[in-house]
Amino acid sequence: MQTTYGKVRGATRDGITAFLGIPYAAPPFGPNRFQPPRPPEPWDGIRDAVEYGPTAPKPGYPHPYVRLLDDPDIPGDDCLNLNVWTPGGSGLPVMVWIHGGAFRNGSGALPVYDGHNFARDGVVCVTINYRLGVEGFAHLPGAPPNRGLRDQVAALEWVRADIAAFGGDPDRVTVFGESAGAMSVTTLLSLDLGLFGRAIAQSGAGAVAQDPEDAMLVTREMAARLGVEPTAQGFAALEPAAILPVQSAVATEVTALPDPGRWGATTAASGMSLIPVLDGDLLRQRPEDAIADGAGRDVDLLMGYTSEEFRFFLMPSGLAAEFTEDLIGLVAAGMGLPPGVPAGYRDHHPAMTPGELMAAIITDGMFRIPADRAAAAHALSGGRTWMYEFAWRSPNHDLGACHALELGFVFDNLTGDPEGLAGPNPPQGLADRMHRAWVDFAVHGDPGWARFDPSARAVKTFDAPGDDVVHDPHGDDRKLWD
Repeated sequence: MQTTYGKVRGATRDGITAFLGIPYAAPPFGPNRFQPPRPPEPWDGIRDAVEYGPTAPKPGYPHPYVRLLDDPDIPGDDCLNLNVWTPGGSGLPVMVWIHGGAFRNGSGALPVYDGHNFARDGVVCVTINYRLGVEGFAHLPGAPPNRGLRDQVAALEWVRADIAAFGGDPDRVTVFGESAGAMSVTTLLSLDLGLFGRAIAQSGAGAVAQDPEDAMLVTREMAARLGVEPTAQGFAALEPAAILPVQSAVATEVTALPDPGRWGATTAASGMSLIPVLDGDLLRQRPEDAIADGAGRDVDLLMGYTSEEFRFFLMPSGLAAEFTEDLIGLVAAGMGLPPGVPAGYRDHHPAMTPGELMAAIITDGMFRIPADRAAAAHALSGGRTWMYEFAWRSPNHDLGACHALELGFVFDNLTGDPEGLAGPNPPQGLADRMHRAWVDFAVHGDPGWARFDPSARAVKTFDAPGDDVVHDPHGDDRKLWD
């Protein structure tokens, strides 16, 4: 297969050809470190593309999440690469996946992201890698900000230029992602780049953005612990592997106690240390404000969440058991939540333990309410908008309908989902229905249920054994945030 930079050879199984590890940008190290993505060097001959390429530098997941989430670590500098699955042909719709992982973990090489079954159903599927953590998102004087976000744009530009060779139509691109990947999707939507016509944001519709001053608080803290200047030159004196332990320690502290006095209000509100920054160049406006102003109105949008997102972060670790009513108030205040929210949730859910109540509040504050608001803004600006809720509850680890649980269902790849997350016998019928809705959206621009508008608030609920459309689900809780 001929690309702009050279020929690639993939591997075919059951009529689907996979091309893995294709570079879309040069290795972001050496003179390219902390720089915008640059074109890769062209190659002669035919490049074998039969194995996943290197992944971006990242820490491992801590216990117990290492047994719940795959996160392969593939060494090598050429980490700005992507993977393509195609059934062949021409003029096919394209789906480009942006992985999650809190902007510091993940890659396009996770088994659950295998795009074979999308290609089986007539879609050219692409998964990408981008720079993570300090390399991609630290705000460093002397370097362009939002390098990881710029990598995503470069990958989409590669798709625009080269996907026709793989049978895809560059004018029929759907970008989709989950968690930080969904936050990236919503951010890209707000930029109006014209690189895609449809978008799916799973569990991350509230695109996060740091004020530069808050981002520098994180940079200075990491630099002080590393013993370097808080600049691109200072961090460049260290290998990425030497930075990762401090990066992880600061990230854990921000998440555990999101103190706006220490980390800044925008960092505390996100609960993440390294995220896109309002740089006045690529990202000039908060994504939710840009969407409300009409950005992305020409892009069809599907967005949603799982019913119990934050149980993933509190239940397996045992943190839920340590929560008290007083601690709920402290965390809620640190995240800048409306003061009446904790008491209102307690009134609505009297049987919940403090840990369960905290999970419900943060599920709504970080996922459901931002998704509802973004969908309403997009619809009110004239955009075609749909919403969903994934409600099937995992039988494992008291996870419930938690964060990331829907991934194997969306990709129709339950065997690629670790048994620790979905359990030994997840319902294949639910995967059939959810995967089909995603394919229908990419192919036809309609996932198969009523569009969302702020008056009726139609939300498709995916569950087993069957699904339903619910109007204004959890409406009493939603009104607490108004």
